[in-house]
Amino acid sequence: MSASVSTTQTILAVDDSTVMQEMIKRALKGEYRVLVADNAVDALALIYHQPISVLLLDVSMPGVDGLELCRTLRSLPQFSELPIVMLTARDGAFDRVQGRLAGATEYLTKPFDAEQLRQVVKNFITSSCSS
Repeated sequence: MSASVSTTQTILAVDDSTVMQEMIKRALKGEYRVLVADNAVDALALIYHQPISVLLLDVSMPGVDGLELCRTLRSLPQFSELPIVMLTARDGAFDRVQGRLAGATEYLTKPFDAEQLRQVVKNFITSSCSS
C-alpha cells in the first residue's frame, strides 16, 4: 500500500464567521474535503452523517459554544478518539486549560497560520491512519 491516503479525508470546521470558514477552506483545500457549519447543532448533524477525520472548532459561537460541543462529543463513545482542534481568538492560558479540560486535542489561536493548520491536521490524519 502506498503512503498516500487513497480516500480524501474530511475536515469539519465549525465557526460562525463566514470569513473564517473561507480562510480554513482555502488553507486545506486540495488536500482535504472541508465541510463547514456555523453552529453546534448543524455540526452535530454533519458529524453523525459523515465520517469526520478532524474537527476544527471555534470556542465563541452563539447558542452552544465550542467548549460545550467539545464536551458533548467527548461524552459519546463513538467520538472519544476524534481529533478536536480548538481554533479560537481566545489565547490566554486559562482559555487553553478550558479547551483541554473540555477534551480538545489541540489548541490553535486566530489569526492562524495556514501552514501550521495544515501541519496540525496532517499530523492527526497521519497518526489516525497508522493506528
